[in-house]
Amino acid sequence: MSRTSHRTRIHEDLRLRLLRGEVGPDVRLVDHAIAAEMGVSRMPVREALMQLVSEGYLESTSRGFALPNLSPERMAEVFTLRRLLEPYAVACVARDRTEADLTAMQAALTVAVAAEGDVAGFHRGSEAFRNAWLVAVRNHELRHAIQRYSGQVQSVRFATLPDPEARRTIIAGLQALLSAVEVQDGPSASDLMLRFIYDAETAYHRIA
Repeated sequence: MSRTSHRTRIHEDLRLRLLRGEVGPDVRLVDHAIAAEMGVSRMPVREALMQLVSEGYLESTSRGFALPNLSPERMAEVFTLRRLLEPYAVACVARDRTEADLTAMQAALTVAVAAEGDVAGFHRGSEAFRNAWLVAVRNHELRHAIQRYSGQVQSVRFATLPDPEARRTIIAGLQALLSAVEVQDGPSASDLMLRFIYDAETAYHRIA
């Protein structure tokens, strides 16, 4: 397999780990460790990591690669971007969703609800829900634009999910959003997503 093929495979594997919330804020991704894990040389791993940096998923540090450590000003900019993109995107999901999309969202919400005080389990469920509706965004450029700031979303989640009040707010928001998507009510889904993002920003500023 060529170095380019290795880089592409490693990039996608790491990107999916990030989207699933498997890389916490204290985790450092180190090229030689990943190379040993995947049985490849360091060069394609480093190229994949640098590509993820250029895409906004990671940042380079003196001890490896990590989730972006954003200033309050940059985090505010990300929340602004989310308010601009995600309400429209989820309205499109409500219009275009399939039964398979609904099943994936329902299964993810079930995991989050069942987790109760298990923060790690709740995180897996809430991230699976986000990924399920993002997969249902048929506009590839829009979906990729939203995924590019997934590292920042992860930073918010890791800061807020230990708080029981934040988890209750998230569950209520996801349940309402799923109901709107089920009946294909795009305007309601858009409004609910906007409120969901405002609530996430409020929780982040209260806790972080």
